[in-house]
Amino acid sequence: MLYPQRCPLCHEILRKTENSLVCRECSREVKPFTGARCMKCGKPVKEEEEYCKECRKGKHVFTEGRGIFLYSGKWRRSIVRFKYYGCREYGDFYARALSIYGRKELERWKPDLIVPVPLHPRKKRMRGFNQAEYIACGVSRNTGIPWSGQTVRKIKNTRSQKKLDRDARRRNLKRAFQVTENLEGKRILVVDDVYTTGSTMDAMAMCLMDAGAAEIYFITVCMGGD
Repeated sequence: MLYPQRCPLCHEILRKTENSLVCRECSREVKPFTGARCMKCGKPVKEEEEYCKECRKGKHVFTEGRGIFLYSGKWRRSIVRFKYYGCREYGDFYARALSIYGRKELERWKPDLIVPVPLHPRKKRMRGFNQAEYIACGVSRNTGIPWSGQTVRKIKNTRSQKKLDRDARRRNLKRAFQVTENLEGKRILVVDDVYTTGSTMDAMAMCLMDAGAAEIYFITVCMGGD
């Protein structure tokens, strides 16, 4: 009664008769992006293009990745409420969506371990939880792939990435992460809420590769445009 479950897209209270993680009206909008994608990072591209502008430069360290929904409109507002306004239960819906709409990629990549993008302890205390960790746990529960929230730690309390340009983001994340175990030969799936420039994924991939990981994939709820 005090904290009823709400739709992650419109934030309206879900009726008990719906027996769903999203309301009937918004369920029509729960459709993954189906247009042409970059073969590396999964961002939207023109039909005649194989790679987005950034991936054509060949700068990304990760092996391959996918974002499921476009980061705009209702999805952008949903992610903001999830991260900053205590709507933690949205993560159950996100994890289910990643498991369903990302199934083909997960079956092809065959990851050995799911690793969420970590938060610095100070930021985690302020926010109350790590949104990527919550989603990663749900994806593991839905797919059976093991996950670990301790494999990678964030040891540098970086500035928020939102207002930084691409180069500043990369500098901001330099030596920000630390791997705590040997990952020799393992295929790692990194989970986060949004993929934009790829700076976070590259920083994660570099430290995972230094720890012996063979391939690093990522999957996110949303992705920005090119």
